[in-house]
Amino acid sequence: MEKKALGRGLDALLPPIKKLASMPELQDVQHLRVDAIVPNRYQPRQAFPLQGLEELSASLKQSGLLQPILVRRKGDGIYELISGERRWRAAKEAGLETIQSVIRNCGDEESVILALVENLQRADLNPMEMARAYHRMMNEFGLTQDIIAQRVGCERSSIANVVRLINLPSEIQQLIETNQLSMGHAKVILGLPSQNEQLRVAQLVVSKVLSVRETEKLIESSPVAKKRGIKELRRTPWSDVEERLQKRLGTKVIIQKGRRGGKIVIHYFSAPELDGILETLLN
Repeated sequence: MEKKALGRGLDALLPPIKKLASMPELQDVQHLRVDAIVPNRYQPRQAFPLQGLEELSASLKQSGLLQPILVRRKGDGIYELISGERRWRAAKEAGLETIQSVIRNCGDEESVILALVENLQRADLNPMEMARAYHRMMNEFGLTQDIIAQRVGCERSSIANVVRLINLPSEIQQLIETNQLSMGHAKVILGLPSQNEQLRVAQLVVSKVLSVRETEKLIESSPVAKKRGIKELRRTPWSDVEERLQKRLGTKVIIQKGRRGGKIVIHYFSAPELDGILETLLN
């Protein structure tokens, strides 16, 4: 996914220790008990490879924690992670009793945004983790794709493209999570009309290690494609306009010429995606 620089970067969210005293919105670093901290229920990252945790744990024993974790109070002496779960897990693995922490007063919406931004900046999330995080923000917090794009610092079309992955069969989602299918493959497979066809093509792509372009050719030459009248990709007088519209709206757009005019067909794959498209068109 193409991304812009995310705001002012992590320093805006987790400033170095020496800068904290000059920032009234953040309290000083505190040493909190590791066992008084619980995971973030909105944590977008699901995979924490054991080898990486062991390496970080060894580093913590040797050099200590270079950047504090970010938490919020939950009551009764319990704190919930906002960001830094990997560091917290490594601290537990290292047997540390306390961990340097910054306490921030924030609600659920801000918590999930901060957790998402940190992981995006660290490139820690796979496309499915991003898709689920965006989808959750839209459904649980009522955020539009435009608002999410502004908060995380990327194009709305990028949000729309990623959210569409939620519509894929669970087996394909697993292939994306394990890096057997790329985002490019997923976007091509999403164009197929049924989940059975999507799954069949996905399995072929993995077994034959097909590139994105080879996947496109496979789909174009399939019986389903021929039945639908899909011919090999070629440039048309409207190709550039279609591409510009697709980039702007974050979805498939087709311009069909008729005898006395024509029509523009805009595809959408979920109600939240339709809301985002309409918001873009009407604003």
